[in-house]
Amino acid sequence: MKRPQAVPTVQVDNERVIVTEWRFAPGAETGWHRHGHDYVVVPGTDGELLLETPDGEIRAQLVAGQAYARNVGVEHNVINNSPHEISFVEIEIR
Repeated sequence: MKRPQAVPTVQVDNERVIVTEWRFAPGAETGWHRHGHDYVVVPGTDGELLLETPDGEIRAQLVAGQAYARNVGVEHNVINNSPHEISFVEIEIR
C-alpha cells in the first residue's frame, strides 16, 4: 500500500541545530530513515504514531506540548495512525 508522504519544513538549519516542522495527513509516513543526531520532538497535536522499526511495530501516543528526546541512531518509519492531521517540531542537535 502506497502511503502519502509527511511534509517537512525546515525552520532553522545552522551549526548547532536543525529545526523541522513535520505535518502528517492521516496515514502519511516519513519513509524509513536513520537519525544522524540526537533529537527532541515537541508535538503540536495529540495523536497516535505507528513506528515501523527493525524490531517490529510500536504504537506511540503524542500529547500536544509534551516533548520527548531520542539518541542518535534511531531507525524507523513514522506513520500517522490517527484519523486527523498531526504535527510536531523536531529539533536535531549537531
